[in-house]
Amino acid sequence: MTQRQNGSKRESWNIDKPTSKTENQEFGKGEKGIIICGVCGAAHFKKRWYHGLEKINSENQNLPVVFKLCPACIQIQSRQYEGRIILENVPKKFESEITNFVNAYGKRAYDRDPMHRVIALKKNKEGLMITTTENQLALKLSRKLKQMFAKVVKDISFSPGPSDVVYITIKF
Repeated sequence: MTQRQNGSKRESWNIDKPTSKTENQEFGKGEKGIIICGVCGAAHFKKRWYHGLEKINSENQNLPVVFKLCPACIQIQSRQYEGRIILENVPKKFESEITNFVNAYGKRAYDRDPMHRVIALKKNKEGLMITTTENQLALKLSRKLKQMFAKVVKDISFSPGPSDVVYITIKF
């Protein structure tokens, strides 16, 4: 409590300014220069990943070039994923159609953004299992599969806590 000149007492509040956009970010500040992935050839410049150096406009700049793995290649190498889709009881006549669709959808997603990838499409005793590097890619892919086969049942669950993993089960 502070005493004002007129004798009244007033409670003081500790109000801090909100943090700036550059101060409070998920991935922190962008690294200086250009980072090139040694596995897939993706290039990082100004907080964004590109498919190569062709699209980077770094004229008249002396930028250092560093070779590191991109986040998608790190996920694949450490066998981690953010999206898992399990297709159960898939009829034999639809297996090749689903495989071709998933591969084409994954290629289109990779063409848009080099960090969006279908990691694997495996056949196991339950059916087919698809893993992706991005949870939103898994959600969009499952939505498209649900549109293709209207009579399937889709169940979505998210992992708790700081993890971003989404688990999707589609039953035929």
